[in-house]
Amino acid sequence: MDFRNSDTITGPRSEDVLPTTATAAVKVVIVGGFGVGKTTMVGSVSEIRPLTTEETMTQAGVGVDDNFGVESKTATTVAMDFGRISISEELILYLFGTPGQERFWFLWNGLFEGALGAVVLVDTRRLETSFDVIGRLEERGVPFVVAINTFPEAPTHPVEALRAALDLPAEVPIVDCDARLRGSSRDVLMTLMRYLHGISRPVG
Repeated sequence: MDFRNSDTITGPRSEDVLPTTATAAVKVVIVGGFGVGKTTMVGSVSEIRPLTTEETMTQAGVGVDDNFGVESKTATTVAMDFGRISISEELILYLFGTPGQERFWFLWNGLFEGALGAVVLVDTRRLETSFDVIGRLEERGVPFVVAINTFPEAPTHPVEALRAALDLPAEVPIVDCDARLRGSSRDVLMTLMRYLHGISRPVG
C-alpha cells in the first residue's frame, strides 16, 4: 500500500515539539471537585492540543456521583487531562488535571507523584466539594493556591470569608479566575509559581 499521499501522522506536530531552549520542566496538578472547570483550564491554557480522557456520563453513575449544581454536565474525566505551557524560554510546566468524581480519586496518588505544586479550583456554589481535595493536598505536603472559578449566578464572598470557610492558612494565595480564558488561567499558574518561589527561599 502506498502511504505517500496519506494523511497519516508519523510524528508529533511541529507546534507540539518541545522548544529547544527548554532547560527545566516542572509538574503541576489542577485539582478540585466534579465540574469545577479542571478540563476547561487545562484546555484553555495549554499551548499544545491537550490530552483529555473525558467520557460520556451514563446511568451507572446515578446514585454514585454527586452532580448537585452541575446536573447538565454530560461528560466526566476518568483518568486525567494533560497539557503544557511555557512560562519562559527555559521553564516548561506540565499540567495534569485530576478526575473530580470520588470513585476515580484512587488515580490521584500517581498524578501527585513528583508534582511541584497544585491549583485548587473552587466553585462557590459548592464549596463543600473542596474540603476533601484540600485535605488530600495537605496530607501529602503538596503546596497549592486556590482559584475561585467564575460561574454564572455563583455567589461572591470576601477573600477572608472564603479563607475561613476553607480553613486555609494566611499564606495560601486565593485568586479569582475564569478557567475559560487563557490569560486568566495563565495568571493563576504564575501566582502558583511566585508562591512556590517564595516558600522555597531560605529564611533570614
